[in-house]
Order: sequence, then C-alpha cells, then structure tokens
Amino acid sequence: MFARVICAGAALILVTSVLGIVIMRYGFGIGFIQLQNVAGYAFAVFMIFAIPVCMARDGHVRVEVLSERLSPRYRVSAEAAALLFLLIPLFTLTIAAYWSNLAYSWQIRERALETGGLPGLFLVKTALPVSAFLMIIQGIAAFVRKYEAETTGLPPSADQGGGPPDPAHAASGRTG
Repeated sequence: MFARVICAGAALILVTSVLGIVIMRYGFGIGFIQLQNVAGYAFAVFMIFAIPVCMARDGHVRVEVLSERLSPRYRVSAEAAALLFLLIPLFTLTIAAYWSNLAYSWQIRERALETGGLPGLFLVKTALPVSAFLMIIQGIAAFVRKYEAETTGLPPSADQGGGPPDPAHAASGRTG
C-alpha cells in the first residue's frame, strides 16, 4: 500500500511537471530548471517504487512452461529457492553496496548538479534502499501466498495483492 501511494503521487507529480515544462517552454519560451528537477525526481521515485508494486501484484515476468506440469511441492520449493538464493541476496547486496553513497549524500545534503537546481537529491536517493527492503518483504509475502495456495489448493486472493484479477470477473466488472 505504501509503495502504491508513493507511485501514484510520483506519477501525478511527473505528469503535472512535464505538462508545466512543455507549456512554459513552447507556450511562453521560458525554461525552469527546478521544474525539470521535479520531473526527474518524480520519475526516479516512480520507477524505483514500481518494482515492489509490480511484485505485489504478481506482475513480474516468469517463464512457466514447465512449472505448470510439475507438482505443487516442487513449485513451492522452487519459489523458496528463488527467494533465498536470488531475491533476498540481490536486494540485500543492493542495500549494502549503496549504503555508503547514501550516507555521504545525506551528510552533504546533496542537491541537483545543475546551477539553481533543487535541493533534496539525498531524499530521492533514499528511495533505492527503501524499495530494495520492500522487495525483500514483498518476496517473502509472495512466497507465503504461493505456499498457502499450493498447500490448500486455493488460488491467492486478489484483494490481498496475490495476483491479477480473474479474467472472468474482470469482464463482468466484479472484482472477487
């Protein structure tokens, strides 16, 4: 929910700022570097937080040619292996490797490089480790949903972010 709200806010700011940039530049011949920084910051935050949102919605790309034919026990084991040996180490490494750069950015209160650019770049840079942490949490939650679905035989509920809505219900406008 947190990442979705951040994405929605960043998308709204991005669209508004780009529209403002276009109107000012082509309508009035005015350039406004701070508004360009706002658009860049909003785009960065939107893209970074879109990753855990995609994971929560089960929207990530998978190649499931073989796994559909395999046993539920194997699928759960594969999910656990992917979580433990790929997702958690990758995003933990992302946080660890980025931490010193982030600490320095906070220490100097980093701002945009352009003359007259906006301050607060250090806040935007904070989005990366926060998003990586959310991915770890989301990966664990996705595994728990998959485990429950495979062991009980019931599909994950869409209202808990367990996947896309059922196409049969989407056509009729019902959600669950």
